[in-house]
Amino acid sequence: MLTKFEVTNFKSFKEKFTFDFTNTSDYQFNTECVKNGITNKGMIYGANGSGKSNLGLAIFDVVSHLTDKNFKKAYYKNYLNGNNLKEELAEFSYTFKFGENKIEYSYGKSDTDTLVYENLIINDDQVIRLDRRNSNEAFINILGAENLNTDMGQSKISVINYVKNNTVRTANIINTVFDYFTDFIDNMLFVKTLMGNEIYYLGLEKFTGDIITDIVGHNNLRDFEKFLNDAGIECKLKTIKQNGRLDLFFVFNEKNMPFYDVASTGTQSLTLLYFWLQRLKENKQVSFVFIDEFDAFYHHELSETVVKQLNKIDAQVILTTHNTSIMSNDLLRPDCYFLMTKEKIKPLSQCTEKELRFAHNLEKIYRAEGFNV
Repeated sequence: MLTKFEVTNFKSFKEKFTFDFTNTSDYQFNTECVKNGITNKGMIYGANGSGKSNLGLAIFDVVSHLTDKNFKKAYYKNYLNGNNLKEELAEFSYTFKFGENKIEYSYGKSDTDTLVYENLIINDDQVIRLDRRNSNEAFINILGAENLNTDMGQSKISVINYVKNNTVRTANIINTVFDYFTDFIDNMLFVKTLMGNEIYYLGLEKFTGDIITDIVGHNNLRDFEKFLNDAGIECKLKTIKQNGRLDLFFVFNEKNMPFYDVASTGTQSLTLLYFWLQRLKENKQVSFVFIDEFDAFYHHELSETVVKQLNKIDAQVILTTHNTSIMSNDLLRPDCYFLMTKEKIKPLSQCTEKELRFAHNLEKIYRAEGFNV
């Protein structure tokens, strides 16, 4: 699990910004929201411009050079912070914990493609190190990698990837944890709120098809119809083959209406959510999910339903929202709701001197400005 993330000089983050997933408390309700003292399900609140979306992009920057999964450079324009004229690198630091094993991975980039340095420590042992500012010679302390050429030359490739793809690693604790780490990165997913029928996401897999065709192809049409009806959208769906492909239609009094012609923005957003829930339920390897503005087009009751669905997924899940009606101990707990500013992020439990209990109305305290970051 991801236990700590730090970023500096990336987009809106001029100074070091730290997101600590271990700032948890000993609440005895909604215990599934915290796993081994680490936030497992969390929700971030912050004013417009506080950097919530950029935080998600920062966490998922690692996908660009450690995986071959979906990554779009278009999301990473204006890579370096515009106000930081002294620093030439964006710097990222991740801490993970797998069982009793700890991984620290840090790196710096001058742009999306140019990896300048990286450093990997497993259980306090230096495993991989390269700083191209000083030398092209990499330090690699991995059993099974003894015969690798450590001179990286002018290559921009990550040493992590170089080792992962070019070694048959001897079985030992370091290599096992190394595999945990690379598998975790391989199975991360970032999703942005849908506009139209565009798929805005990073990681997990490369999807080049059509959402509706994919849902139908998984034999989930009736389940999708039920999902929409349960969400309060009373409808009947059918598919019709046109020009060699299946198109989806609403059925109104025996009249067929093209799905995307009449679906509201909220219905389209739900369609994207269903598309991903379908995958998250099928793919048991999913490690970390970040959904930005997950309920921008939802009624608050639907937002609650969606959170409950996501709470069932066996992965770390972080959501961003402006919807205070779901700031409730019925869904999460005070140490899993986070308040974010441009400079810091803290759980509600650390934003007040009051001892928060299950009976407290978190939204009421929030609206009364009872929480201070």
